[in-house]
Amino acid sequence: MSKILNVIVIAAHPDEPEEYAGGTAALYAELGHRVKFLTLTNGDIGHYDYKGPELVKRRGEEALVAAERLGVQEYTIWNISDGWLVPSPDNRDKVIEQIREWDADVVITFHGHGGGHFDNRNAGRIVRQAAEYVASGAASFNKQPLFLLMPDFTARSIYRADLAIDISTVLEKKLLGCDAHASQFYELAPWQKRIDHLVPESLEDKKAFILKYWANFFNVSEEMLPALERWYGRDKAAAIQYAEPYEIAGYNLREWSEEDIRALVPMLQA
Repeated sequence: MSKILNVIVIAAHPDEPEEYAGGTAALYAELGHRVKFLTLTNGDIGHYDYKGPELVKRRGEEALVAAERLGVQEYTIWNISDGWLVPSPDNRDKVIEQIREWDADVVITFHGHGGGHFDNRNAGRIVRQAAEYVASGAASFNKQPLFLLMPDFTARSIYRADLAIDISTVLEKKLLGCDAHASQFYELAPWQKRIDHLVPESLEDKKAFILKYWANFFNVSEEMLPALERWYGRDKAAAIQYAEPYEIAGYNLREWSEEDIRALVPMLQA
């Protein structure tokens, strides 16, 4: 490996980096690269029973377990309540600081437009604003990161799968990363979907439960197929069952060639 890459995944709530990019993070980590997760809210209303500081503490503990399972070096959670994230100059500047401090080569985040969750959309807007300034006026950070967008599955129609990363070899790690967030995968979401009575007891059954009810975050879908064929070749793409899709952000301040992208996303190998 000629260069250690620094990757930062910026989402809105604890558990989203694992859901949307957990496999990608695990692949980077296995290749010896550095990965950081950053969420811009603390998830303090993400439960039907726990709330406030008690829930923030619990979700922070879950995040640390998930990071260890995925090989993520750092997991930062901002102390902003759910629903209160706004694209302010202060938040923009704090994201710029986070990207610079991590010396990021790749930044993964949400779309900043269209539908989807309010906090997710604003997280994407904040990163988009930060992208315009991140390489300006800082002698210690003079590069343009590659900005990739995760599809908010509550507004999936607005994204385009420019890349799709095969996560088959790290499926187990992504499942374990999600499993760490018991408050979400085994409590809140099943309760909301009225399937809480179906939550199993054993770890193997729990992983199967996640894979079934969060299939959109794991399974290859039709819109990913052209990207898989482009980056892996038709024969290999046909055998891929699990993948994570990304759009190359339209606000990237430079053109990225295929060679550039393969250097920054080295798991894209035909």
